[in-house]
Amino acid sequence: MKAEESFQNYTENDAPLAEFCITTPIDCGGLRLDQALARLLPQYSRARLTLWVREGRVTVDQKPCTPRDKLHGGERLVVKPALTPAETAYRPESIDLNIVFEDETLIVLNKPAGLVVHPGTGNWHGTLLNALLAHAPQLHNVPRAGIVHRLDKDTSGLLVVAKTLTAQTDLVRQLQARSVSREYRAVAHGHVRRNGTYEGPIGRDPRSRVRMAVVGSGKPAITHYSIVELLPRATVLACKLETGRTHQIRVHLQKLGHPIWGDPVYGPRQGPIAPLFPRQALHAERLALNHPEHGELMQWQAPLPADMRELIASLRLA
Repeated sequence: MKAEESFQNYTENDAPLAEFCITTPIDCGGLRLDQALARLLPQYSRARLTLWVREGRVTVDQKPCTPRDKLHGGERLVVKPALTPAETAYRPESIDLNIVFEDETLIVLNKPAGLVVHPGTGNWHGTLLNALLAHAPQLHNVPRAGIVHRLDKDTSGLLVVAKTLTAQTDLVRQLQARSVSREYRAVAHGHVRRNGTYEGPIGRDPRSRVRMAVVGSGKPAITHYSIVELLPRATVLACKLETGRTHQIRVHLQKLGHPIWGDPVYGPRQGPIAPLFPRQALHAERLALNHPEHGELMQWQAPLPADMRELIASLRLA
């Protein structure tokens, strides 16, 4: 992540797009519909126009059509433009936030499991970013609505948001300098014998696009872990990140032979002999950083959520 990034404004124009009613010129005779549309509506890309045809947003003489249909000239075309999900994603939405700290510069919040941080494929709405834009409208003028680091959808815990571009740049530099302290609580399968550090570069798993893995071509990643409690078939760990790669703790604990309890991607299949858990048992418990405005060291702690407390209690009895 670069410290300086180009400005991106997330302000949305929610006005509906105007409908086009066009009589096909004679000189479009012999062209395919997608070719004619590209000529008649040059303000839109051909790929976008083709998508609208396939979505049923274009009719020819009030009839459905396909991009390859040939025109003769004189047809009546109706085009109903629409934005893609990605283009409508950055809108404020009223979503409750558990805010731990807020001033003119920062927001620190306790993210619940199940909340996606940033819009993306399959999750264009109902994300933390949408909630932040509703809570603090000035974040429309900060890239990614001030988000500087992420938590996986099903990981709970502390996350910091910058309310100004200057603060965001400062926090990104702190992350690069590894001066932001992030400590997680995890419930891992099996007995971890001793405290330690795992260092292994993380990159995309060459066998699966949805997984990360320790691969030689990956980015450096270092996780420190220490034992909090030994349970009959599990270990409660405190994990401290020195780097912040995607799925870092989940991947490193799997490589150690102690995947996180309930992890649907990196953990073992859950059987009837063990307490079932619907997500990875991972919680961002502690966060410390230097305030971007006055430089003071600030620290926060978020208690374990109820589902993880209940899991640990059931594992004690297992």
